[in-house]
Amino acid sequence: MPKTRSISEAEWKIMKLLWRQAPQPAYDLAQTLERTDQWNQRMVKTLLSRLLRKGAVGFKTYKNLYLYYPRVSEEACVMEESESFLQRVFNGSLSLMLVHYARNKKLSRSEIDALKKIIDEQKGR
Repeated sequence: MPKTRSISEAEWKIMKLLWRQAPQPAYDLAQTLERTDQWNQRMVKTLLSRLLRKGAVGFKTYKNLYLYYPRVSEEACVMEESESFLQRVFNGSLSLMLVHYARNKKLSRSEIDALKKIIDEQKGR
């Protein structure tokens, strides 16, 4: 899978639709996004062009349709975005980020248990 340049917030909306169901024509994507975000087909095609240049989507033709599909996995994009965020905001320090969120957000019992489990697994390495 190709490594993508950063995907914008608007592009994420298209990618999420394609990860859920692909391939899809621009028209179907526009129909969905018109209901939720009042986007028109021109906006969707502009974003698809950007995603094509970034290597995040590809297309195949069927008759007179361009059918778009993701070329990168959702997991890879989430990882790349997470790493970028961690570098920009916390200078790459995972511990600073975890401390920040643990102090400023209310964690549920299950979230605390999950974090403890991950920490215990890391200790065992």
